[in-house]
Amino acid sequence: MTLTDSHAHLDSEDFAQDLDAVIARARAAGVTRIVAVGLWRRPGDFGGALELAARMPDLFAATVGVHPHECARVPEDDWARHDALARDPRVVAVGETGLDFHYDHSPRADQERCFRRSLATARAAGKPAVIHVREADEACARILREEGVPPAGGVIHCFTGDAAAARAYLDLGLYVSVAGIVTFRTAEAIREAVRIVPRDRLLVETDCPFLAPVPHRGKRNEPAFVAETARKVAEIWGTTPEAVGAATAENARRLFGMA
Repeated sequence: MTLTDSHAHLDSEDFAQDLDAVIARARAAGVTRIVAVGLWRRPGDFGGALELAARMPDLFAATVGVHPHECARVPEDDWARHDALARDPRVVAVGETGLDFHYDHSPRADQERCFRRSLATARAAGKPAVIHVREADEACARILREEGVPPAGGVIHCFTGDAAAARAYLDLGLYVSVAGIVTFRTAEAIREAVRIVPRDRLLVETDCPFLAPVPHRGKRNEPAFVAETARKVAEIWGTTPEAVGAATAENARRLFGMA
């Protein structure tokens, strides 16, 4: 298979001791591109995604964003830094941004404000948006209708909704990305959503180190495991894992403008 892991947190401390081995396993599994998600961590620090993209540009592309969990903590100076980084040619998207009404680590008003601001950054930079949504599909779709999807598009990453939510996002022109959750026994609603997503609008991802797919559930997730997600999508679509890998890699290339 040829695969793209469209959302990975490889600058996480979880990979600090064995990143080279993780990358080797990814390449062996057929992963040819990884979108490394760069997120605000603390004042002045947006993580190491850009460094990965600079070190291995054939494999990595980077994003820059403010996660909804952190919206209440980001100082104004770092928003200026965020906007400047979004214009870096190694950055292919803004995010992940969005809404998380499950944990509410930041007040919902702050999350909405940050989401709108990030969408404006994506528009100004000519980049797509990577959107995090948890238990907030109605509010997310409303904000996207009010603000408009950036002209470069966007993706609902780690989709956890149902077919109706997927249809709403597709109608807005967005891509939908599924992670290892689609392999879980309890994820029939997500599988039903995948059935209605056109083959030119789906991405696959790991969201590693989180959400390892079956049969690796409970372990640290890593990019090589995106192959299991592709296999499950192939089962849902009634096609081959190779066809899913090729289609989703092309979709990621198109959305993110990657060579």
